Amino acid sequence: MRALSLYAGPVARRHVEQHGLQPGDIGVVPAAAGGPKGLILGPLDRFIFGDWLTRSTQPVDLVGASIGAWRMATACMARPVAGFETLEEGYIHGDMKAPPGRKLPPPSQVSATFAANLRTMFDGHVPAMLSHPRYRLHVVTSRGRHVLAREGRWRTAAGYLGAALTNAASRRAMGAWIERVVFSGPVGGESKPAPLPFATSDYRTRHALLAPANFFSVLQASGSIPFMLEAVHDIPGAPRGAYWDGGITDYHLHLAYTRTLPSVDEPGEQSPLVLYPHFQKEVVPGWLDKPWKRRHRTSASLDSMLLLAPNPEWIAGLPNGKLPDRKDFLTMTHPERVRAWTTAVSAAKQLAEEFSAWLEKPDAGALRPL
Repeated sequence: MRALSLYAGPVARRHVEQHGLQPGDIGVVPAAAGGPKGLILGPLDRFIFGDWLTRSTQPVDLVGASIGAWRMATACMARPVAGFETLEEGYIHGDMKAPPGRKLPPPSQVSATFAANLRTMFDGHVPAMLSHPRYRLHVVTSRGRHVLAREGRWRTAAGYLGAALTNAASRRAMGAWIERVVFSGPVGGESKPAPLPFATSDYRTRHALLAPANFFSVLQASGSIPFMLEAVHDIPGAPRGAYWDGGITDYHLHLAYTRTLPSVDEPGEQSPLVLYPHFQKEVVPGWLDKPWKRRHRTSASLDSMLLLAPNPEWIAGLPNGKLPDRKDFLTMTHPERVRAWTTAVSAAKQLAEEFSAWLEKPDAGALRPL
């Protein structure tokens, strides 16, 4: 059974039909939030950043939220393949013992472990990562406003209830409670953030510099799931406040990717494409949009996107018939979870093998509509 499904927006499809696909065609790589689900993309990450994209020289914008931010930061390391292997190993084998009487560790314990893991992986590498000759890193976080400007047991619960109710009426209106803050690495050695590779008219957005002084705080914030981890407060170089998981505002990074040249329909011109290794076809805008299926549909924002996702029928053959997810921490013992996740990630090598084989002779007929 084939493991990989390829989906394309109309611009990406026309590009493949007319030009095939070369590594130099890629302008943006997004990486979604989603916790353990992101593990299934490890083999694709290693192939894309350790092999395929190394055959080109153009700048590429890497946009990530939560585990996606960790993955894209890893791509900026001098030895990305080794970095992805370290990330995968640590995520799979990590074990936090909950105190007696609790099913899960308290947020303070999870946050402290997360912070230590980030330091172990990236300490000593950050300046070189942020000055990568080709990759421009953009990390998405969610900043609380008003009652959510500071974390507190009751105010956080009340704030997120208000945000959820507001989001049910209008995603844009949720910006009254939570805003998107994107931290971007410097451009050209200057002390200002690289331009964003997407428009921000869809949702309340701020833009700040990602620098060595705030790198660890930003990465920590981008993965700080409310109620499971503690918020990160007052990140240096950014507006004061409580910062949480970037997936709250941008779960799957359904963004208006704009950094394109003239259309491929114009002679001699090609549009940089968005290459999106993802764990499903749907690109859900925000975490609180998960129940609202009408918001899962594609849009013109994704016209230049080539999305790679595991075939649902192939997923059914993985342990427990699904991708790794956070529920596994509750339903499995540590050894059971390690075995299941290791098996799933090993099987995911087929995703990278099939993408590599397709690239040898890109066939637009294999692309499904996004």
